[in-house]
Order: sequence, then C-alpha cells, then structure tokens
Amino acid sequence: MTKRSPKHVRIEFSASQLTHYGGVYLLQRFFQKLNLRSRLSQYVQFEQRNNTYTIAQHILALVYSMTLGLTRIETTHLLQRNGVFQYLTGFATYPHPTTLRRFLLRMTPSAVTKLRRLYDTFLVRLMSKPKPPTKIVFDMDSTVVTLYGKQEYARKGYNPFKPGRVSYHPLLCFNGLTKDFWHGELRPGNVHTASGVLDLLTASFAKVPASVQHIFVRADKGFYDHKTVEYLETEKAFFAIVAKLTRPVKAKLSSLSYRKYSFGIQTAEFSYQPTTWKSKHRFIVIRRPLPEEATDQLTLFSVGKFSYQVIVTNLTLAPINVWRFYNQRAAIELTIKELKENYPLAKIPTKHFAANEAYFHLLLFSYNLINWFKRLCLPSEFRALTLSTLRHHLLCIPGELTRSRNRPTLKLPASFPYQDAFHYATKAINKLAV
Repeated sequence: MTKRSPKHVRIEFSASQLTHYGGVYLLQRFFQKLNLRSRLSQYVQFEQRNNTYTIAQHILALVYSMTLGLTRIETTHLLQRNGVFQYLTGFATYPHPTTLRRFLLRMTPSAVTKLRRLYDTFLVRLMSKPKPPTKIVFDMDSTVVTLYGKQEYARKGYNPFKPGRVSYHPLLCFNGLTKDFWHGELRPGNVHTASGVLDLLTASFAKVPASVQHIFVRADKGFYDHKTVEYLETEKAFFAIVAKLTRPVKAKLSSLSYRKYSFGIQTAEFSYQPTTWKSKHRFIVIRRPLPEEATDQLTLFSVGKFSYQVIVTNLTLAPINVWRFYNQRAAIELTIKELKENYPLAKIPTKHFAANEAYFHLLLFSYNLINWFKRLCLPSEFRALTLSTLRHHLLCIPGELTRSRNRPTLKLPASFPYQDAFHYATKAINKLAV
C-alpha cells in the first residue's frame, strides 16, 4: 500500500538552533589542539584599521569557508546567519564578505611570509607523527589557473585549457608520501615552468627534518634542466625527471635493446651527456605499442608502432622499477585537480596580485590543515577521501544545538551512517599531542 504524501504542511522559519555544518565541531576541536588561533595571533601581525575582528579571526573565517565548500568570498554570507556554526567555531559574529576581501587587500607580503613560517612549523612537527621520517619524496609540478578579468600580472602563456586566455602559473611542491603541500609560489601566466625551480628546491630542502636520510625528487619534463640536476646531485638527492626528447635522444631510441614485459611495456636504458651538462647520466626508456588507431590523448613521442617516454635518473633500480616509482607522482596531479575543484584555487578573488597571493597561501594552508586532520584524526579508510567526499561524510551534516541543565548538546541525525568515524575522530583528537 502506497503512503500518501502530506498536502497540508505548515511552514515556519523559526528554528534558530539548526546548522548544516554539524561536523565542523571536529575541525574546531582539531584546531584547538593545534592551538591554531593563538599561534596565528603570535605569528601573523600587521596594522589593521578595523579591530572588530582580529587577524586570526579573519584567517580562520577564510579557512572555514574554503573547507566547507564556500569557494567564493561572496557566498560566505551564509555563515553570517548560522548561529550554531558561529557558536561551535567560537565566532561572536562572522565577518561580512566585504570585510574579508578588504582583509586580503591589507595583508602585506611580510604577513604572508609570517603565515608561511607558521605552516612550515606545523609541517615539520606534524610529519613526525607517529614517528620521525627517514625519507621524503618531493613531487614538483606547475599548473595553469585561467583568469576571467583584469587581474594584476595576468599574462598570456601556455594554457592547454583555454588557449589564448590570460592566467596565473603556480609552481608547487608536495611531499609525495604524506601528500602535504611543502612549498610553492604564485606566478604570472607567461613564466616558464622551470623559472624559479632552484629557489623552490632550496626552500624545500631547507625545511627537511634532521631525521630524514634520503630525499627523492620526481618531476615532469618542464623541470628537465642541467641546473636542476646539478643542484640535486650536490644535495645528494635521488631523482627521476622526464627528459625532453631532443634530436640526439630520439636518435638513440630505435637502436636500443628492449626488455619486454607481459603487460605490454618494454624498457631499455642508455648513458648520455646532453649539451651543457657536465657529465653523462642514466636515461631510462619506456616503450609501448601504439593502438591500431592513434588517439588524441596520446602525448608521448612515437616512432613507427611505438610510443616512448624517457626518464633521466640517478637511481640504481631496474628500469621498470624506476618507471613505477615515477608513476606514483600521478597523485600530485589528482591533488592539483582537487585544489581547483574542491578548494578555491580556480576562484581568484581580487584584481590585486598581492591579495591573490595571500589567498593562494591561505588556501594551501587550509589544504594542509585538512590533510593533517585526515591523517592524524580519522580512520584509515577516510584518509584518502577528497575534501568533497569528506564534507558529505562528516563535515556538512545537519545538527541541532540544544541546552539541558545549562549544558550544550549538539544533536546529529540518529540514522547518521558514519557515527563510528565521528567517535573515532573525537577520541583521536583528545589523544593528540602537538
């Protein structure tokens, strides 16, 4: 028997203790354990005209909006009217979008530097949990952020998504083992990928904890340069970098002796000293049979019935294992995709480069905070979730705030399917020592 839907339902907009962000309680408890608000006040200081909100409150307001899916500053007005969210996160009131935008415009480059020092401090301390690391893998990449306006330093450059449009061209480095953002810069769109790589590497290596004995670096062909390789050799780091297929490299490919594997891959290697390089290096070749009909997605160099990929390396692994090690770098591409889709990397908020740079580093700080939260506080099956999935599972769940005997109670749905994960996170946060 089919149950009829109700026809006469009374509607009232009178509930003042409801929220769509019941799971934000977990984030707030985690931030408390990090002593985040106090540390932001201690590290990030600059002159403010409006003292209604502190610098730390402005930063936390932006961090919460980014992690909860309010990817444009204008949409943060939803949190102004959410009293339960404000209560759970310790805001007396939530800043107006215009206030947040003005804060970004006032945030000086020196303040951004201080913010970066703070998350570097967290970075080193939290990667040592549960035990200090003995190795680290740096995955480097750049990406294109297409712009739709007249932003400062917006330039035309390589843009595979929107050819001819102006863009920014961020340079990024991640820890390939923990997925933490390690170092990066926001750059104009016409800057070459390799520009600033040595500065990036120098800054990244400077943060490596003393417990680390081995450093590995993976990068695509945009980073293929003798200066990069020489720097890595000086620092005694291991590397696997995709080589550019110059004419001398192409000439060697057909004459090599290849080892075949059952899954269709063939490997070979040769020793070669490119022009301007100081010595010979080991080059690994990966050869694949071409499909009968070539596709538009095929981007590797092809000769005859094969496509080729070449990797320069100082690893002593077998060629197939060098290729497998390099392929693990694909995770950084997924991370950058998430930064654009689930974080507001693709939503540049102002016309001023300094303000956009501040927003860029706040975004990456937010990404790290969520990454640390997943790694240190959530069950193992939750640690690989994207932010979008994490919102649906834990953060953006309906809640009601009630009081009984003068004690606040946050009531979450009785049928909530992830109660065990919620309780696990609560216990893990309580035990966390930073």
